[in-house]
Amino acid sequence: MRERAIETYLRDQVRDAGGRAYKFVSPGNNGVPDRLVILPGGRIYFVELKAPGEQPTKLQQVQHRTLQSMGCSVQVIDSKERVDQFIREVNT
Repeated sequence: MRERAIETYLRDQVRDAGGRAYKFVSPGNNGVPDRLVILPGGRIYFVELKAPGEQPTKLQQVQHRTLQSMGCSVQVIDSKERVDQFIREVNT
Protein backbone atom coordinates (compact mmCIF):
# COMPACT_ATOMS: atom_id res chain seq x y z
CA MET A 1 0.00 0.00 0.00
CA ARG A 2 1.27 3.45 -0.85
CA GLU A 3 1.49 6.37 1.53
CA ARG A 4 -0.90 8.35 -0.68
CA ALA A 5 -3.65 5.74 -0.23
CA ILE A 6 -3.27 5.93 3.55
CA GLU A 7 -3.33 9.73 3.38
CA THR A 8 -6.56 9.71 1.37
CA TYR A 9 -8.10 7.23 3.80
CA LEU A 10 -7.11 9.42 6.76
CA ARG A 11 -8.62 12.50 5.14
CA ASP A 12 -11.89 10.65 4.50
CA GLN A 13 -12.09 9.15 7.99
CA VAL A 14 -11.39 12.50 9.64
CA ARG A 15 -14.08 14.14 7.51
CA ASP A 16 -16.54 11.37 8.51
CA ALA A 17 -15.68 12.12 12.15
CA GLY A 18 -16.68 15.76 11.61
CA GLY A 19 -13.16 17.14 11.26
CA ARG A 20 -10.68 18.39 8.70
CA ALA A 21 -7.28 17.00 7.68
CA TYR A 22 -5.42 19.89 6.09
CA LYS A 23 -2.30 19.26 4.04
CA PHE A 24 0.43 20.90 6.11
CA VAL A 25 3.22 22.65 4.23
CA SER A 26 5.58 25.06 5.93
CA PRO A 27 8.06 26.67 3.52
CA GLY A 28 11.55 26.73 4.98
CA ASN A 29 10.68 24.06 7.55
CA ASN A 30 11.41 20.73 5.92
CA GLY A 31 10.30 17.61 7.73
CA VAL A 32 7.05 18.92 9.20
CA PRO A 33 4.20 16.38 9.46
CA ASP A 34 2.02 15.76 6.40
CA ARG A 35 -1.40 16.64 7.82
CA LEU A 36 -2.87 18.96 10.42
CA VAL A 37 -5.97 17.21 11.76
CA ILE A 38 -8.58 19.37 13.48
CA LEU A 39 -11.55 17.71 15.16
CA PRO A 40 -14.62 19.16 16.86
CA GLY A 41 -13.95 20.60 20.28
CA GLY A 42 -10.68 22.22 19.23
CA ARG A 43 -8.68 18.99 19.21
CA ILE A 44 -5.60 19.36 16.99
CA TYR A 45 -3.13 16.67 15.90
CA PHE A 46 -0.15 16.64 13.58
CA VAL A 47 -0.02 13.44 11.52
CA GLU A 48 3.00 12.03 9.72
CA LEU A 49 2.02 9.47 7.09
CA LYS A 50 4.29 6.66 5.97
CA ALA A 51 4.07 3.63 3.73
CA PRO A 52 3.66 0.42 5.75
CA GLY A 53 6.74 -0.32 7.84
CA GLU A 54 8.53 2.95 7.02
CA GLN A 55 9.83 5.23 9.76
CA PRO A 56 10.18 9.03 9.92
CA THR A 57 13.49 10.45 8.71
CA LYS A 58 15.90 12.02 11.19
CA LEU A 59 14.76 15.49 10.09
CA GLN A 60 11.10 14.52 10.58
CA GLN A 61 11.94 13.14 14.03
CA VAL A 62 13.53 16.48 14.96
CA GLN A 63 10.41 18.35 13.82
CA HIS A 64 8.18 15.91 15.74
CA ARG A 65 10.19 16.40 18.94
CA THR A 66 10.04 20.17 18.52
CA LEU A 67 6.25 20.09 18.18
CA GLN A 68 5.90 17.64 21.08
CA SER A 69 8.10 19.84 23.30
CA MET A 70 5.48 22.58 22.83
CA GLY A 71 2.67 20.25 23.92
CA CYS A 72 1.48 19.23 20.45
CA SER A 73 0.34 15.71 19.64
CA VAL A 74 2.22 14.10 16.73
CA GLN A 75 1.01 10.77 15.35
CA VAL A 76 2.89 8.55 12.89
CA ILE A 77 0.50 6.44 10.81
CA ASP A 78 1.56 3.76 8.33
CA SER A 79 -1.63 1.78 7.63
CA LYS A 80 -5.39 2.04 7.28
CA GLU A 81 -5.69 0.01 10.48
CA ARG A 82 -3.60 2.59 12.31
CA VAL A 83 -5.89 5.33 10.89
CA ASP A 84 -8.88 3.47 12.32
CA GLN A 85 -7.10 3.16 15.68
CA PHE A 86 -6.29 6.89 15.66
CA ILE A 87 -9.92 7.79 14.94
CA ARG A 88 -11.12 5.50 17.76
CA GLU A 89 -8.59 7.02 20.19
CA VAL A 90 -9.52 10.63 19.45
CA ASN A 91 -13.25 9.94 19.58
CA THR A 92 -13.26 8.49 23.10
